[in-house]
Amino acid sequence: MNFNKNNLEKYMTIVLEEAKIALVEGEVPIAALIVKDDEILSLTHNKVESLKDATAHAEILAIKEASKKLNNWRLDNTTLFVNVEPCTMCLGAIENARIDNVVYGTSEPKTGACESRYDLSLFNPKKIKIVSGILEEESKELIKKAFIRK
Repeated sequence: MNFNKNNLEKYMTIVLEEAKIALVEGEVPIAALIVKDDEILSLTHNKVESLKDATAHAEILAIKEASKKLNNWRLDNTTLFVNVEPCTMCLGAIENARIDNVVYGTSEPKTGACESRYDLSLFNPKKIKIVSGILEEESKELIKKAFIRK
């Protein structure tokens, strides 16, 4: 994965556009995409409300979609982009799927498992590379909109 600023912002912009769809649908506006060799394997958003499923977080759905596309549960050499720091459930799935890199926009002080509330990535022997703060202000503003509506 090319971690230059333009490349990171390109994918995070796509994530933010997908997160806006979640907001319109009444979901928490979090979206995720998975990239391998500059190819998008999956792009989706939270569907907890629409699916009535507490596990239907964007990261989990993106992992399922990418796994189907590759016909493999191992997502080696991939990068997951998400606009909000993953929770413990999602980080566990990211680790189990063998995703190498996580790029996120804004921290989540209540449930963040990469750096904010917890740093569970430290316990993974593979050590996922984590990049945070990509389009952070845009990510924060989108989340604020969702909670102002509620």
